Amino acid sequence: MRKLLSINCSDNAFNMGMLLMRIIFGVLMMHHGYDKLLHYADMKDKFIDFMHLGTATSLSLCIFAEFFCSLFIILGLFTRPAAIALIINSTVALVLAHNSQFFGDGQTISLYLGAYLTLLIMGPGKISVDGMIAK
Repeated sequence: MRKLLSINCSDNAFNMGMLLMRIIFGVLMMHHGYDKLLHYADMKDKFIDFMHLGTATSLSLCIFAEFFCSLFIILGLFTRPAAIALIINSTVALVLAHNSQFFGDGQTISLYLGAYLTLLIMGPGKISVDGMIAK
């Protein structure tokens, strides 16, 4: 009971927490990107035209962030650059696709955005490829 009420955090608990966070949010977003990857031909003409790059280019950038950067997050490889790409992607989705509604329709993407901001600040933890390289 004392441990549950403690505000202290061991290094192992922190590293396991970051691993869980990377796996959970990485897999969920990767699934989202995989769906876009499978239906690329159907979506490329209907997707949001971000910064007037064209719908196909915007969709490709979104797939890169949601699928491939999520894979990097799961592995803990290039975690902070991958988190930056996912922060940009999540912000664009929140502002353009969900009309900046942090609650309601945009609640899920707001959670992703919070998780990726946390990963950017905290890093991947030691149980990651980045952590192994740092040794």
